[in-house]
Amino acid sequence: LAPSVFDRHVSEIYADAGMEQGVQVEALDLHGSLDSLIDDIPTADLLDSQDDAPIIRLINGIIAEAARLGASDVHLESYESRLRVRLRVDGVMREAATLPGRIAPLLVSRVKVMARLDIAEKRIPQDGRVSLVMGAKALDVRVSTLPTRSSERVVLRILDKEQGTLSLAQLGMPPAVMHTVQRALQVPNGIVLVTGPTGSGKTTTLYAALSLLNDGSRNLLTVEDPVEYAIDGVGQTQVNARVGMTFAAGLRAILRQDPDVVMIGEIRDAETAQIAVQASLTGHLVLSTVHTNDAVGAVTRLRDMGIEPFL
Repeated sequence: LAPSVFDRHVSEIYADAGMEQGVQVEALDLHGSLDSLIDDIPTADLLDSQDDAPIIRLINGIIAEAARLGASDVHLESYESRLRVRLRVDGVMREAATLPGRIAPLLVSRVKVMARLDIAEKRIPQDGRVSLVMGAKALDVRVSTLPTRSSERVVLRILDKEQGTLSLAQLGMPPAVMHTVQRALQVPNGIVLVTGPTGSGKTTTLYAALSLLNDGSRNLLTVEDPVEYAIDGVGQTQVNARVGMTFAAGLRAILRQDPDVVMIGEIRDAETAQIAVQASLTGHLVLSTVHTNDAVGAVTRLRDMGIEPFL
């Protein structure tokens, strides 16, 4: 049996067993509970232990604490002698816990099991996701791993499914800006780009725009990575690079579905940019995001992707 095949089978077995325990995150009394979970970790070498319950409770507690605080991201940062847990709350990183470095491989492996990633592969980055339930709250967690010198670094992006989407009026725009945005969304064709750095609310703004347009008189289709919130009445497609479902491929397919409004989660490459611009010129209203620091930067970014300046 080839080593690669063996590793894959081991990963699948661990994933199937782990998902049974990982789908349900119990509602915790979180006042000081994260500290108590850390204290419950035995001082003996956990690599020699057959009981993974302390690690399961710990990662569940970290996620639950992040959800309670409204954190958007959980960072598990591994160093030579310690594992630092940090949460991003309201755009600011804050330290939640510091653990012994020996915990890092076990905690990372547990996260990989939950997200159905390859636990045997530590040399390349991996991405996955897992749906969790914490009491009455449903969470969607996006997982990203990155190899580092000491171990692997993990970032969890936490999306609260119960939070729902906001309306344009709830975004806090000045009245003049609100009027401009509403007017831009009423045109039958063209392209509307929401720009800004990571975490600035680009996707939230797009969902608010879709909610405004979702009145039953239009065919609204999206291609996203991932689908963060489900909107009734909108056809939402998720990118899956493993099977060749890229933004460009999804966009081509969507344009054959007679759309009035097309939402692209992000314009990342020249091919997607070209298709999006062509769609906006052929009778479709295209909504998308571009990672730039300001609106003017989007023009430069599109030109770098090969879009003609006169457009």
